[in-house]
Amino acid sequence: MSGYERILAGLTALCAVLAIALPLGVRGDTIIASWTETPALVFPVLVLVLLGLFVLKLPPLASGVLALAGGAIVILELGSFDRGSWGYWFLLATVWLLAWLFAERLSTRLARAPVRNRLAGTLIPVMFGAAILLVWEAVTRGGGVPNVILPAPSNVWNVLTGSVPTLAVDFVQTFKAVLAGYALGCGVGFAVAIAIDRSPFLKRGLLPLGNFVSALPLIGIAPIMVMWFGYDWPSKAAVVVIMTFFPMLVNTIAGLTASGAMERDMMRTYASGYWQTLFKLRLPAAAPFIFNALKINSTLALIGAIVAEFFGTPIVGMGFRISTEIGKLNVQMVWAEIAVAALAGSVFYWVVALIERAVTFWHPSVRGGRA
Repeated sequence: MSGYERILAGLTALCAVLAIALPLGVRGDTIIASWTETPALVFPVLVLVLLGLFVLKLPPLASGVLALAGGAIVILELGSFDRGSWGYWFLLATVWLLAWLFAERLSTRLARAPVRNRLAGTLIPVMFGAAILLVWEAVTRGGGVPNVILPAPSNVWNVLTGSVPTLAVDFVQTFKAVLAGYALGCGVGFAVAIAIDRSPFLKRGLLPLGNFVSALPLIGIAPIMVMWFGYDWPSKAAVVVIMTFFPMLVNTIAGLTASGAMERDMMRTYASGYWQTLFKLRLPAAAPFIFNALKINSTLALIGAIVAEFFGTPIVGMGFRISTEIGKLNVQMVWAEIAVAALAGSVFYWVVALIERAVTFWHPSVRGGRA
């Protein structure tokens, strides 16, 4: 075990000891919950944590299982008192440090493995995301945070599951603009990059112009697009086109210069023309750059469409819903829309990444970064 992991293990053990020694919760002005009044799993789980950490032989899987068990105990304890006391917060810290230790040990093991294990690698972000949600839930409920300030994930989930028809209509309205603007912006950016590459005059004239367009503030151009294209989704698509055009333009131009001089000389040796060299050498070499722009634009497009809906839209759309519900202090609905947007953006990014893996299977980053 490395020195860094020993420090994490020591901190986890200290928090576990304090969680056992201190009371867990408070109801009103009276301390009513200690470890003797908790579910039967609390004490043995914490003892196992201490034993495993003191002997320093707790494997990654055991760390993850104990972190999940501790998280379940934290959730069970939330209904036992009005707010958490010192023992409760040290119990939460123990769970967080265990999850951290699990991710650290698993990452170290994966780095030393001769073959990549995708399933084991997926466990790390899953554990990290679950730990963030657990801490969010525990802090908001155990600390008595008002819903107007920050609702608990469970409250957001209840609103999300109870408002599926509304969220679905908003999602469809917004994503029409996202997909249309994404396709147009990336397509035009790619075409202009090819044209600029072919003409030095266009490179000197259009590249600075594209830089100027990318610097335009979104809140300034969104109302103008609404005035030009109306209140429906085409005006939001126009905003997305402006946001996605420049990243594609710059990345494609950079990618077209990625092929080496030796490869280009070899193509000329075989009497290849411009277009043959472009399609058989330069575009394949530029593929990682192009997909990098596509992944960046997958999130920019969603952000642009949602922000544009703040400045005029029909009575549907994710941006419209966020702006109206925050005015009514319905913060749970706002967070539900944010959750849907985050999920949609993640899926969009994941689809583009899958296509990238299929197209650029030859690239070292796809093959695992090993020669």
